[in-house]
Amino acid sequence: MNWIYFPLYALLTNILWVIGVILLLMASEKSRNSKAFGNASLIFSIATLGLFIVLLWINLERPPMRTIGETRLWNSFFILVVGYIIYLRWGYVWLLFIILFLSDIFLVLNYLKPEAHEKTLMPALRSPWFIPHVLTYMLSYSILLVSAIVAAYGLFRIYFKEQNEKLIGLTDNLVYIGFSLLTLGLLFGALWAKEAWGNYWTWDPKETWAFLTWLCYLIYIHFRYFHPANVKTQFWSLSLIIVVLIVAWFGINYLPSAQNSVHVYAQ
Repeated sequence: MNWIYFPLYALLTNILWVIGVILLLMASEKSRNSKAFGNASLIFSIATLGLFIVLLWINLERPPMRTIGETRLWNSFFILVVGYIIYLRWGYVWLLFIILFLSDIFLVLNYLKPEAHEKTLMPALRSPWFIPHVLTYMLSYSILLVSAIVAAYGLFRIYFKEQNEKLIGLTDNLVYIGFSLLTLGLLFGALWAKEAWGNYWTWDPKETWAFLTWLCYLIYIHFRYFHPANVKTQFWSLSLIIVVLIVAWFGINYLPSAQNSVHVYAQ
């Protein structure tokens, strides 16, 4: 399996997801089959993109985590997984459309900006910490991206004078889980850096922005704890913090100060 088949798998992922959401919207107490088929279609959608990642991994003979496009692929996959879990827990069918749109942003970027996927890895990337570090970060980023989308929708509802208690509860859960994984990713990264370069932390531009992202979410959690009634500010905060996360993830590639960073993704 190589990248030439990516458009086909991406298209099939989208078709299955849309079919699944439509079936769930049509479902009722009298049409349980529609709900069952809808859930099956969503699962097959996730499995299709997951299968492409696995086959690409086998073809490259290395984890597909070396380039920015490969990380976008993981992010698209995890966003679908997170969105489906949220649906199972909270039953928000409307969110599934937004989830697909968010996942498609990264899929479309990968389609428009194809990359060279070399099989070789530089020595530093052959560390046992490489896979857990990248996967933990990509999963945390996906969860926090979804939290920003939910927060933006929460703001929309506030301005239209609608209730949003369940939404703030959902964002709480997403941020707590995402922040925990973000912390774990930082720890994995520090252990990897010690093994590869001899230091746990060097304040490289990538490390600085990663720490800034972690700090922003830590401040948010404390603000949420001490000001639980200020929902509007909390939604605004989550909607804006995501900019810092995006810079830490791939925006750093375009900063002049980071051009010599060992952490910048290959293009």
